Order: sequence, then C-alpha cells, then structure tokens
Amino acid sequence: MMSEFNVGVDQVMEVISEVIDPDIRISIVDLGLIYRVNIIPERALIEVDMTLTSMACPIGPQLMAQVKEKCEAIEGIKDVVVNIVFDPPWNPRIHATEDGKMELGIID
Repeated sequence: MMSEFNVGVDQVMEVISEVIDPDIRISIVDLGLIYRVNIIPERALIEVDMTLTSMACPIGPQLMAQVKEKCEAIEGIKDVVVNIVFDPPWNPRIHATEDGKMELGIID
C-alpha cells in the first residue's frame, strides 16, 4: 500500500528559508531569490527555479547545493532539481519579501 504523499510548497519554502546568502546575511527566500517551487507527487520530486543577486555571483553553486540538500531532507522526497534562471532579472524592490526589504533597508 502506498503512503499518502503530503509535501506542500509552504513546507518547501520553510526549509529553503534556512539557506542564508553569506554575503548579504539574509535568507534567500526573504531576498526573493526563489521564483518557483513545483512538486510532482507521483515522482516525489521537487523542482526549484531560483535566481542569484547577480549573474556573476560566485556562490551560486553553493546556494544551489544548499537548496537541494534542504529539500532532499524532507521526508518522502526522492529527487530534487534546482535550476538557476535569470528571467526576470532579480530586483529586491519587486522580489524581496517585506522582511527582506526591511533588512535591506528598502523603504517604499
């Protein structure tokens, strides 16, 4: 008998929020670097589209690996695919959460 797959986007975002940008020292979720989380229950797969603060970000591979590791630790997950995307270009005024904007000193 197959157990019920019960992983949601909120749970995935919560574990990804533990990944901190080492230069800015803010969660990559609060920075707005996570563009899409797709869960495919029948494959126990999480797909994450994320961006970086700049195309030349030297810690991109490190952040990708941390996102993958955090998602793989979720019970029931068998595979994780992390894609780096640059469309749309990251803009903290648009993509950062309210907490992220406060930490960045962005006042609208």
